[in-house]
Amino acid sequence: MELDEGKQKFIQSWGTLGSHWGINRTMAQIHALLLIANRPYSANDIKEELNISMGNTNMNIRALIDWGLVYKELKPGERKDFFVAEKDMWEVVKRIITQRKKKELEPMLRVLEDVSKVQGEDADTEEFKKVVQDIKLFSSKADSALDNLIKADSNWFIGTFMSMIK
Repeated sequence: MELDEGKQKFIQSWGTLGSHWGINRTMAQIHALLLIANRPYSANDIKEELNISMGNTNMNIRALIDWGLVYKELKPGERKDFFVAEKDMWEVVKRIITQRKKKELEPMLRVLEDVSKVQGEDADTEEFKKVVQDIKLFSSKADSALDNLIKADSNWFIGTFMSMIK
């Protein structure tokens, strides 16, 4: 396999995986392109490489910056911005977890807290409160585990993971 073919396959696959992480395909493809780049890319470079519109390019670069996965880099003598990806995979994973928690788990925990206050003593209400409480307990434990994972360093995680699979 030639380098260009490998790059295209990686970018396409990362784009597909991105949709499973809660980001759109184009955002993930831009991230993939910048991950494997050996130099900073301008928005125009990204647009040309991925054959996407400038609006789509700029919108997704902003989102990647918001997620902490991409940074602006200024080049002396250049008026345009250039972009680089965070290449430390442990940092990438932690930032994705942080964003997913913020967008998915934390809002769900707030809803569960709110609906757990329903009033009533009948069988339907009791069943509702029991199920909500079980989901809330599980979700709270998941939230705590993810917080610990975000705070941990990669050596601890790899050691823990390896001991779990033995």
